Amino acid sequence: MWIVFFFQGMTPGFWLPALTNIFAARGLSGWVALVFVVPPICALISPLVGGALADQRVAADRLYVWSTVIGAALLLAAFACLDAGLHPWYFVILLGLYSLFSAPAWGLLTTISLTHLPQGERQFPLVRLGATIGWMVAGGMTSYLLHADVSPKVGYASAAARLIGGLCALMLPQTPPLGKGSSWQSRLGLDAFQLMKQRDHCVFFVVTALFSVPLSAFYMYAPELLKVLGDHRSTATMTIAQASEVAAMFLVGRVMLRFRVKTVLLWALGLSAVRFGMSAYAGSSGLISWHIAGIALHGMCYTFYFITAQVFLDRRVDPGLKGQAQGLLALVSGGLGPLVGALICGWLRNHYVTADGRGWMEFWTVLSAMIGVCFAIFLFCYKGLGRGGESAEANSPPAQL
Repeated sequence: MWIVFFFQGMTPGFWLPALTNIFAARGLSGWVALVFVVPPICALISPLVGGALADQRVAADRLYVWSTVIGAALLLAAFACLDAGLHPWYFVILLGLYSLFSAPAWGLLTTISLTHLPQGERQFPLVRLGATIGWMVAGGMTSYLLHADVSPKVGYASAAARLIGGLCALMLPQTPPLGKGSSWQSRLGLDAFQLMKQRDHCVFFVVTALFSVPLSAFYMYAPELLKVLGDHRSTATMTIAQASEVAAMFLVGRVMLRFRVKTVLLWALGLSAVRFGMSAYAGSSGLISWHIAGIALHGMCYTFYFITAQVFLDRRVDPGLKGQAQGLLALVSGGLGPLVGALICGWLRNHYVTADGRGWMEFWTVLSAMIGVCFAIFLFCYKGLGRGGESAEANSPPAQL
């Protein structure tokens, strides 16, 4: 599981932090917002369908293998078109198809892991750590081995990592479907929306979607600000976020067992607002150290929010809905949120940031305020109620809240 997570994280670690600068180097900066919009659109439905298939019809491990291998071929084709100088639409369409097939992968791998790990709260963060280290290795290789911070050749390395991960996934433990469904709603994974009828689940998914909107700016524009502030190895610098994730992975299991889920998620949201504020100050003062410190804090915030969220869902939903629940989480955090975020962040960047590098303070400040709104909604609307309406905070172990 750790090895498969390693290559799963390595795949976007090669190309995602470098993508904005790659397009800028080719005079295609105007395409950046569209490039970040299309994948979330394509990922809006496939996580739910993938989760439904894993719950009802196809073993999750085999579904992950096919998703990964097909995704590797499409990713290779996308970057080959960009490298050949073809019209950007070829890249956009192929990247969209890649996202369509690959979007269920994170949820499927999470379902497989939490199904077979006897102590999910303690063990899953350590297994998931493989993805973080894979991302770090990819970023370091991009900048220091491949020297491809602005080259489409990172896509070739990414596709190779994806393919190797898919082949390694053939050795994952068998994870047969546990649910049943015959209606078209079940086959499309729409049964997952039943979770929204429970108040806390509804608040959780809404806040996660809203939180994912400003987070879209991290890989869209954090590397660009690094370049503006004088860093010419921005892809490697971005891996500092993954370095802090490593530390957070060792802590999050113990934190989940000791504190209420509401408390952990509020910490993550509050620190995220601070993290974006640090980048705002860097944009105002020109001190790159503040932006780098914010990048480091980002990794810890991401871990404490999304790893806690994945374990929370696994413990709170019925076995026949686990895949769909993880798919719904992937939909709001990897589809809906980033889709809206790419549009809003693209507009904010064009509205505030000028050609001479001014306006970054206003850009990051607005995003920090958005996260502050998420914090307030979660603080006042999430009640911590159990399935029967009684206080889960008082009657359940912390990991189940």
